[in-house]
Formats: sequence, C-alpha cells, structure tokens
Amino acid sequence: MTVAAILERKGKSILSARADERVAEVVARLAEQRIGAMPVLDEVGRVSGIISERDIIYGLAREGAALLARSVGEVMTSPVVTVSPTTPLLSALAVMTNRRIRHLPVIEGEALVGFISIGDLVKLRIDRIEAEAEAMRHYIAGN
Repeated sequence: MTVAAILERKGKSILSARADERVAEVVARLAEQRIGAMPVLDEVGRVSGIISERDIIYGLAREGAALLARSVGEVMTSPVVTVSPTTPLLSALAVMTNRRIRHLPVIEGEALVGFISIGDLVKLRIDRIEAEAEAMRHYIAGN
C-alpha cells in the first residue's frame, strides 16, 4: 500500500500558508481548522517549507509574543522532507519516525498533491488490521 491510498481517502483539499504571511494569521487558521501544520508555498506553488505547532512553540519560547508579528518564512522548517504518492506507507512512517516529524508534503514532479500526517498513516494501518481481523472472523465462522 502506498501514500496514494491515504490521499484517496483524505481527498485533494490542502490548506497552505505563504512565507510572507504573519505567524499570527497562520496560528488563527491552524486553530480554526484544528490542524497541526501547513505546507508553505512559494509564488509558483512549490513547497518551500512547513509551519507547524512545534515551530510556533519553539519560537514563542525564544521570542515570546513578538514571534506572532514575524513572517512565516522566518519561522518555518526548511528544507522540507517530502514523499511521493508511490512511496510505500511503511517507508513514509519510517521517514517520520527517523526524522521525528509528524507531517509530510506529498509531491509529484514539483507539484504539491497532498499533505499527510502520522495520524493519517496510523489510522489507515489500524483500519487495514481491523478489516483483516474481520475477514478472518468470517472465514473461521464459515461465513
């Protein structure tokens, strides 16, 4: 199974930020959407970074409320670790675990085609395991 399976379930909608936005604006959108991160896109729509709760918390610890007036480009994580739709799920999970990150932009060519979280990966794995267990129960019961 590949990252494409997650994108099929999630849909194609991707919330993103721009590097010239103020951190306060992005914080409001993260809170409103109840999400933990957004890809940051450059002028032509390529991923130039990720702005996450972690970036914001670390910045607040360093600078206090002044961080909220800074641009996203000054705070975001860059360069970005990415995956493609054909990346196997376990490979994406290994990247997240080894790099200690929770979100990955999904890139095809230079275009952003999705944005996945570790929660998306875990949910898909659990759903698969539950489906396999249910199939085994039916098999054993002779149905």
